[in-house]
Amino acid sequence: MNLLYAMLAALAAYLLGSIAFAIVVSRALGLADPRSFGSGNPGATNVLRSGSKLAAVLTLLLDAAKGWLPVWLATAAQARGELDAAAVPLVALAVFLGHLYPVFFGFRGGKGVATAAGVLLAINPWLGLATLATWLIVALFTRYSSAAALAAAAFAPLYFWFGSGLAWPASPALQAAVGAIALLIVWRHRGNVAKLLAGTESRIGRRR
Repeated sequence: MNLLYAMLAALAAYLLGSIAFAIVVSRALGLADPRSFGSGNPGATNVLRSGSKLAAVLTLLLDAAKGWLPVWLATAAQARGELDAAAVPLVALAVFLGHLYPVFFGFRGGKGVATAAGVLLAINPWLGLATLATWLIVALFTRYSSAAALAAAAFAPLYFWFGSGLAWPASPALQAAVGAIALLIVWRHRGNVAKLLAGTESRIGRRR
């Protein structure tokens, strides 16, 4: 029965992750579909290229919130004995995959940086804050959102490993989930890596 609950929780997390807030917010504010300009990515950075900071901030917060909520709920349910420990990493991966491959939008989603940040904050606030600080430092120095995302993705599993048994309980399953999320972020940014190497990557805040 616990396995069934875990699978249902993962399904609900995937469906929540499938809500592409970049598209929803842009439509609500009367803006162009973010898939139709810039990088074509339905994420906060590309929404910013529309010229609407409000839309970009709303997208960022909502994408992070949808990553945080199901993992926080699953963690609370685990603490009450209603879900097995394996449910938390399963839910974390499910909501992230929902963002990358949303069933509501033809399985064409974003790159998952904000959603991953929400997931990490739910796993442990210090883990999330350390990863966000890495993103911010690299973004401030380079002005490349993609470079910041790649750096944060590279360090997140290391932060989790370093803090395991110290700042939070050790969990091989969660370590694997964080590592899988990091690898998926790198994979989704493979096109950006080529542009960074070629010197053609767009900087944060630049309109196309």
